[in-house]
Amino acid sequence: MKLLVCVSQTPDTTTKIKFANGDTEFDASGVQFIMNPYDEWYALVRALELKEQLKAGSVTLFHVGPKANEAMIRKGLAIGADNAVRVDAEANSSFFVAKQIAAYAKQEGMDAVFFGKETIDYNGSEVPAIVAELLDMPFISYATKMEVTGTVATLDRDIEGGKEVVEVDFPFVLSCAKGMAEQRIPNMRGIMMAKRKPIQVVPAVEAADAAVVVKYDYPAEKTGVKLIDPENMDELVNLLHNEAKVI
Repeated sequence: MKLLVCVSQTPDTTTKIKFANGDTEFDASGVQFIMNPYDEWYALVRALELKEQLKAGSVTLFHVGPKANEAMIRKGLAIGADNAVRVDAEANSSFFVAKQIAAYAKQEGMDAVFFGKETIDYNGSEVPAIVAELLDMPFISYATKMEVTGTVATLDRDIEGGKEVVEVDFPFVLSCAKGMAEQRIPNMRGIMMAKRKPIQVVPAVEAADAAVVVKYDYPAEKTGVKLIDPENMDELVNLLHNEAKVI
């Protein structure tokens, strides 16, 4: 079984976000970058577990980004992926990235395409759904558990107020949430082997961006906590209705 795991590079969770050029670009100066945790902890590890369960197949990492990002890719290889592919281009939009993934997955006949549920920088959850549409494959989002029997996967996913269980035949596209797998730490053997594993560099396929970022804004600063006298319910209701706008 050929499994494709798509990984993004994101700023470390402690990074102080800054913008440049009139708030039209992310300022990467001095930023420590990591593999997107949801891709690493859930998508990659679950793909590796599936390969181990089947005792056959391969796990390929896929990343869109410049050569500088290969250190992040090597970490995924150290965790256990067999090989990696890097599209030599900047990941400027969700559609552009999805087009690269779909083109490669179709060319190579991938049996499943794994994603983390979202990236921790944009939190868009857009790319997996676009990839599924481009490949005309079923898409299961925010899956928390997966069992595979033959060519059928049974998946749990959290929904409002409960849990949904679905069955799907391979091939499919999957985004993985907490519960899908447990984080693996690369050991010394894996780190040494990763240095010899191949990273194939390919050019980008043509993909026109239908939507482009024109400006970034910072979220509004949090205000101080307002304490309301427990006897003054009218004031509490007024604030919740007119200021917080939650009722």
